[in-house]
Amino acid sequence: MLLQYAVVANFTDFGLYSPVYKVIIHHMNIHMILLSGGSGKRLWPLSNEIRSKQFLRVLGYGSGGHESMLQRVFRQLRAEFSGAHVVVATGAAQREQILSQLGDFVDIVSEPQRRDTFPAIALATTFLHDRCGSPDDDVVVVLPVDVFTEQHYFTTLGRMCEVVEAGGAELVLMGIAPTFVSSRFGYMVPGEPADGYAHIERFVEKPSLELATDLIAGGALWNGGVFAFRLGYLMEIVRSHVGNLSFSDLHETYGTLEKTSFDYAVVEKATSVAMVPYDGMWKDLGTWDALAQEIGPQGIGEQLLSASTEGTVVVNELEIPVVVAGTRNLIIAASPDGILVSDAQPGSELKPLVDTLKHPPRFEQLRWGTRTVLERAQDRQDTAGETRVVELAALQEAPISCAMGTNLIMVCSTGRGSWTIGGDTRQVEPGTTIRVAGGASGVLYSGEGLRIVEIVVPNVENV
Repeated sequence: MLLQYAVVANFTDFGLYSPVYKVIIHHMNIHMILLSGGSGKRLWPLSNEIRSKQFLRVLGYGSGGHESMLQRVFRQLRAEFSGAHVVVATGAAQREQILSQLGDFVDIVSEPQRRDTFPAIALATTFLHDRCGSPDDDVVVVLPVDVFTEQHYFTTLGRMCEVVEAGGAELVLMGIAPTFVSSRFGYMVPGEPADGYAHIERFVEKPSLELATDLIAGGALWNGGVFAFRLGYLMEIVRSHVGNLSFSDLHETYGTLEKTSFDYAVVEKATSVAMVPYDGMWKDLGTWDALAQEIGPQGIGEQLLSASTEGTVVVNELEIPVVVAGTRNLIIAASPDGILVSDAQPGSELKPLVDTLKHPPRFEQLRWGTRTVLERAQDRQDTAGETRVVELAALQEAPISCAMGTNLIMVCSTGRGSWTIGGDTRQVEPGTTIRVAGGASGVLYSGEGLRIVEIVVPNVENV
């Protein structure tokens, strides 16, 4: 991937680098690995184990539109690195959602199971080496997919690539200028400054508040969890951990890998490591109080707030209105998976409560559209029945399948398309009913978009 970009940064505010770094134009092959994970419990009921926070379309964009954290990061990345190769490292459960939001503009490397950041990055870099045929001199940047930041952050990524390409260090990290004293982050203490970067003197992981105060006073920066290196550098480290395995072999034996972080396996052992500072906005939107500040008082979805309501943010994914009267500083979120009413103060104990819920998620975002469960029922023989709404976007196709022991009834409410089962193809329009026997499978095609009500019932005669 041939890339051309410009870097303009002023680091004088850090007291580390006196000159303004001038515009540099270079060409290099760059690969961006976006790490996508998370279980989504802190933003329930919108997020869950299959729809993590980075997929929620709740961030304002354009004229009244909304985008997800994933879409926002990808858009910002493309604005700075128009030609870079993007790979998303994620769990298999998130693959469909990534494809639905980014399409075929990225490669996806799916982990068979979660093994922490080092195995995930090792799998993605092996993919670049084996499946993409990328040379060892190519530059790789690893960053989280759910970062909420400004465009200058991505300019800083460009500067990190420059340092790697120039041989300033084998491993380059991003240092975030602290905006408050915190014990939740790792800290990096810089050594003597070089040309727009500094080698790292030492790392301090999640210090006490007292020590964090001293570190910040001494010029320490937060570890932003962003790494840049040449592909060959990390491939040598990967081989030292797992041997000379191909991508296929590494994927097959992935579950046997030790659960360990990239910081522990690579960063803390590196002998040539530097950092480039970033001094702009950088937020974690992983809690409702933080996310509500970005959504703003206008909220999202159908809602009616009384004039006496203050400081209340409503996010409504349902097709029924939410009416709020006389409340102060509340967060109200409604989705097919439940309804949340919480105070807007940080630190609300949501996760322990959600952990006690036993209901599987009712909403899924897939490559071709969405599936929402309306009702789940159990009959006396303990056989599950289910009613759900399936919505296909225009010009998409979705699989039709029916498990053994059940029958599937599909009724089209809106839209037009066709369905094919066992070589038999028929048109679909409002009122069309499709009956699928247990064990059968096929494909549903959408022309102008389709809305289908599906009913799964136990396998009985004359359904």
